[in-house]
Amino acid sequence: MIDFKNGTFVKLKATGGFKNQEIVEPLFVQGEEFISEYQGIRDFVIFTNKRVIATNVQGLTGKKKDYTSMPYSKITVFSVETAGVLDLDSELEMYFSGVGKVKFEFSGKSDIVKIGQLISEYALK
Repeated sequence: MIDFKNGTFVKLKATGGFKNQEIVEPLFVQGEEFISEYQGIRDFVIFTNKRVIATNVQGLTGKKKDYTSMPYSKITVFSVETAGVLDLDSELEMYFSGVGKVKFEFSGKSDIVKIGQLISEYALK
């Protein structure tokens, strides 16, 4: 599992599609649908209608990957911070029962409000 206490997924940018579909889709359960994807240099985060899947690409070749699945049903609290004038990055913090805080930083072009609405829709059911 990704150690979220000692790291943050940073500078995530919208991929404009499902670029890592071949890698992640085999992990989907019946009825699970892709919503959006954000990628850093090598790591990426997928939002589906059931969970957030954070993928940590490891090793020199990138063949080794760590997938951390975080169901919306386990979110106890979450926070969205929008970009400002000088600080162009936005942030998403989610607290999961049994895991603690998970933090993602998005580039200024990411629609953090839409991400917050997505989490609200599925976490508040």
